[in-house]
Amino acid sequence: MEREAALTRLFESHYTGLLRLAVLLGADDAEDIVAEAFCELHRRWNRLRTADAALPYLRSVVCNLTRMRLRHLQVVRKHADWSTDLERSAESVALLRDDQKALIDALRQLSVRQREALVLRYWLGLRESDIAAAMSISCGAVKAHTNRGMATLTKIMRERR
Repeated sequence: MEREAALTRLFESHYTGLLRLAVLLGADDAEDIVAEAFCELHRRWNRLRTADAALPYLRSVVCNLTRMRLRHLQVVRKHADWSTDLERSAESVALLRDDQKALIDALRQLSVRQREALVLRYWLGLRESDIAAAMSISCGAVKAHTNRGMATLTKIMRERR
C-alpha cells in the first residue's frame, strides 16, 4: 500500500516534467515512454535503496527508453525503401512560438547524447552527477557532451539570425 501511495505522489508531481523531458529528448511517443518508465519503476520498486532514488531512476529510464526508440527509428529509416518525414501535429506546431520552434529544431540537430545532457542540465537543472546517473556515463563525459552540445547549439542559433 505504501508503494502505491508513493508511486501516485510521484506520478502526480513529476509526470509533466518527465513528459517534457521525453519530448525534448526527441521522443515522438513521449506519453508511452513515461508510462513505461512508471511501469518499470513499479516492477522494480523493491530494488530501490530508498524512496528518494525513485525520481532519478525514472529520469534514467526515460532517457534510456527514448534513446532506444530513436535508435530503432534510425534503423527503420535506414532500411526503408522510401523516406517519410514525421509530421508534428498541427496543435503542437501552432502552440510554439518561432523562437521555441527554432530552439527545438536546433536541439534535434544535436547528437542524442548532447541533447540529453543539455536537456537534463538546463531544462531540469540537474547536477553533473545526477545527469551522469541518468545517462549511465561518467561526469567527465557529461561535461564533454554539455560543452560540445552548447557550442553546436550556439552556432546553429547564430546562423539562424
